[in-house]
Amino acid sequence: MAKVIMIQGTMSNAGKSLFTAGLCRIFKQDGYRVAPFKSQNMALNSYITKEGYEMGRAQAVQAEAAGIEPSVLMNPILLKPTSDKGAQVIVNGEVLGNMDAGEYFQYKSKLIPDIMKAFDTLSRENDIIVIEGAGSPAEINLKSEDIVNMGMAKMAKAPVLLVADIDRGGVFASIYGTVMLLEEDEKRLIKGTVINKFRGDVDILRPGLNMIEEKTNIPVIGVVPYLHVDIEDEDSLSERIVTGKTADLIDIAVIRLPRMSNFTDFNVFELIPGVSLRYVKSTAELHQPDMIILPGTKNTMGDLLWLRQCGLESEIKKHAAQGTIVFGVCGGYQMLGKVLHDPDQVEHGGSLDGMGLLNVETVFAREKTRTQVKGKFNKISGVLAKLTDVSFCGYEIHMGVTDTGTAEPLTRIETVAGQGSAKADGCIEGNVLGSYIHGIFDEGAVASIIAECLLQRKGLDIVGIKPISFKEHKEQQYDLLADSIRRSVDMNAVYRIIEEGVN
Repeated sequence: MAKVIMIQGTMSNAGKSLFTAGLCRIFKQDGYRVAPFKSQNMALNSYITKEGYEMGRAQAVQAEAAGIEPSVLMNPILLKPTSDKGAQVIVNGEVLGNMDAGEYFQYKSKLIPDIMKAFDTLSRENDIIVIEGAGSPAEINLKSEDIVNMGMAKMAKAPVLLVADIDRGGVFASIYGTVMLLEEDEKRLIKGTVINKFRGDVDILRPGLNMIEEKTNIPVIGVVPYLHVDIEDEDSLSERIVTGKTADLIDIAVIRLPRMSNFTDFNVFELIPGVSLRYVKSTAELHQPDMIILPGTKNTMGDLLWLRQCGLESEIKKHAAQGTIVFGVCGGYQMLGKVLHDPDQVEHGGSLDGMGLLNVETVFAREKTRTQVKGKFNKISGVLAKLTDVSFCGYEIHMGVTDTGTAEPLTRIETVAGQGSAKADGCIEGNVLGSYIHGIFDEGAVASIIAECLLQRKGLDIVGIKPISFKEHKEQQYDLLADSIRRSVDMNAVYRIIEEGVN
């Protein structure tokens, strides 16, 4: 069975996911078969495996760092919030149902056999498992039913590294407070702490390190600098999606929906010189973009109502009438249609008029479509004509079926989940486009061609715009992450902790 180590944090967004990815890369570089594991993830960013199962995207990123194919075994439970008090519960990659917070709190202990079956399977196939916790292990109101922090550490007999974020201040209080709120047997599981996101002179910090070691009796094994690596973020706390960014030569505005999902679909545009990717959530922030993107969402009808109420819907329609490219992905595509029907109350129930920019209708269904796809764009006229016959790959993940009628499909899917089956996807009407495919911009030349087309439309020089290998870029970033952690963390201590395990 594999050796294990667990990464927990003093709070959400302390850097657990990134640190876990970095360790996965280091262990891979050192010749070990390594896999990430997170028993329960709450996120709106998800990924579809080759088998058609849904898992947290953070674990897919960590699998990439480890050099292995993402597997639903790495994240057996995924919670996708549908409201402030409820979430869709996904177990072993398939939808179990929607539950409110209280209902799930009472239910989740029943999922321990699923968690341990996935963990044990991974453990038999690898040398090292890097387990990631969630939030903080010191949530004293939740500890009785914990299955993702110290509860998981006990089940896996995993030594723990506690990661603390110094960037937002109070790092020593957060470490000390976390440790002091744990039970004695839980404290003994913590074998080291890591100060994360540090800016400054470590020598100035050192007296504090010595003091916190004395107070907790736990060694500080590393001080990791604030890393400038381009690796996908976990969710809504991401710095990528802050508003207020400045427009560049080409300005792409992504509407920051309240339940936005898979915002990582658009990261590739940030790599193109002269292109700005801005997230906007008000009419005042929209300005005059060259392209507007409506992203995916876990609550299409609810977020469409939000667009309507805050005035962004009318602004988007005004821009579309003026010729601005409007591109909807998944839930954003559904919003662009004429009407949304929800007969089974998958979301809100009833029917709701869409934005009317595409001549399509969507009916929500209880069964979720989950599959990886490859295909090509159909013949496109107008500004984005150079996309004609350009290849793409990605994945579908949605609970609606969209009837395109006689509308012109945007793409032709040539391979579904590795099988040679063909179908049409999406819709295009002039400068308004919609597709169900997450990741449609990532591979090949898609994003570069869009940027080139938008530059040409403005009469600007396209020199410097070239196809981007997003995959190669990510590989370089994983190596940079690993190098940074090696320089700032005592990896000999990490290996010793793994070898010694827990008593």
